[in-house]
Amino acid sequence: MAESDLSARPGEAVVVGVAVPVPSPWREVLDQARIASGDPFGGTVPAHLTLLGPTEIDAGDLAAAQARLDEVSAAFGPFNLHLRGTGSFRPVTEVVFVAVVDGIAGCERLEAAIRTGPMARERSFPYHPHITVAQNVPSEALDRAFDELSGFEAKFPVASFTLYTHPSPGNPEAAAVPWTPTKVYPLTGT
Repeated sequence: MAESDLSARPGEAVVVGVAVPVPSPWREVLDQARIASGDPFGGTVPAHLTLLGPTEIDAGDLAAAQARLDEVSAAFGPFNLHLRGTGSFRPVTEVVFVAVVDGIAGCERLEAAIRTGPMARERSFPYHPHITVAQNVPSEALDRAFDELSGFEAKFPVASFTLYTHPSPGNPEAAAVPWTPTKVYPLTGT
């Protein structure tokens, strides 16, 4: 995938995120579950495992961020991810997710390496790899998503991660704008 034109200039902000997209056919199942829950991001944010949540950086730092991601992808090799069942962050936050049962260490190492340099940011909570399937919805919808996906299971190799960008930091009307995959970074290390 070629890098997209961000049309932002130094001094302007751009929001970046880094994630592992969930492949088909599991992505469609999880996307449909998120839509069915009434989650406001259902249909605009495909199922993914976050390595770096939305982070605002200066557009002038984007090249340095991409260079850092090149370094990370060259230093890490592929690993397997096993998703099974559901979990929740309740009562701390109203989130239901599909749980990662194998591949946690690989995700943690990638997240720590990515969250440096121009993408350094403090965490609000400790990093916990997962796939969100319901958030910002009533308790009944959270319970339903939790129950309906309790038997979910998927196993797939993680051979890359993707840099995503969002055009409008701080603009509440931009919530419905999909994140743009900007560049895929193959894991080529050992």
